[in-house]
Amino acid sequence: MESKDVAEAVRHAEERIRPYIRETYLEASPCFSEAFGAEVYLKLENLQHTGSFKVRGALNKILSMPPEQQARGVVAASTGNHGAAVAFACNQVGARGLVFVPENASPGKVEAVRRLGAEVQTHGPDCADTEVFARHYAEEHSLVYISPYNDPEVVAGQGTLGVELARQLDNIDAVVVALGGGGLISGVAGYLKSVRSEVRIIGCSPENSAVMIESVRAGQILELESLPTLSDGTAGGVESSTITFDLCRDLVDDYVTVSEEAIVENLRAFMQTHHMMIEGSAAVALAGLRQMADRLAGKKVVVILCGANISLDVLKTIC
Repeated sequence: MESKDVAEAVRHAEERIRPYIRETYLEASPCFSEAFGAEVYLKLENLQHTGSFKVRGALNKILSMPPEQQARGVVAASTGNHGAAVAFACNQVGARGLVFVPENASPGKVEAVRRLGAEVQTHGPDCADTEVFARHYAEEHSLVYISPYNDPEVVAGQGTLGVELARQLDNIDAVVVALGGGGLISGVAGYLKSVRSEVRIIGCSPENSAVMIESVRAGQILELESLPTLSDGTAGGVESSTITFDLCRDLVDDYVTVSEEAIVENLRAFMQTHHMMIEGSAAVALAGLRQMADRLAGKKVVVILCGANISLDVLKTIC
């Protein structure tokens, strides 16, 4: 998938998945606008079905499959949000879903996958290992593997969020996005730059797991250790063959890494002022905004709050 092809794929995905997803609110944030001297808007994907943007990509992938493939079933690997999205999408078409999760997956997210009807199995200490195993399992059993990010239909589905942003707000100067495997930021950037070429796309990762950022800086996919992070939705390695590497390199303008302390601080600040739940990966984007505040002053900035799935046990430790 080349960057020039993303926008058209996103437009097709928007038509395909529109009946199944919510067009989430774009909410002005007086608090963050005042704090950072910018006109800040929050894209509330924390209110999406399954509590995450991931349902967009999963739906587009499954809905683009022939009925006979849907009937045979699909396989996914996930730290939780992608698995829940695949389970939700399977429910919409009556497909079978099997989700492999790494050993360190959030128990709350794993339980959400089971509640949505998918079978869950555990494999591997890191999501990159889990993805490799799940791909091989799908090939051996003639099932379709649905990657969290390394798939053109998934990237296009995630990019439908950009279509909504273009409808909801004119003249966006910058979009701040949490970055893990790169599916969301690639889809959003590919679409938005087709309708507003000057928009700046800023990718944010936790310092403890910034594999894509370090890989882009190095010019190749790196195998790096990921330390524990509150942003479990962006944590872990990246597939060596991922299409999102070139897309991130070509479409993302700036990269920021943030500390665990900054993630906690911004998660608390959001919940105290907006009275909604978000997860660590959403707070990563807010922390990235804070870090880029001087460069974004006076600009019209959108921060994508990518999910809400945080466990009560984790909340207790930070609140």
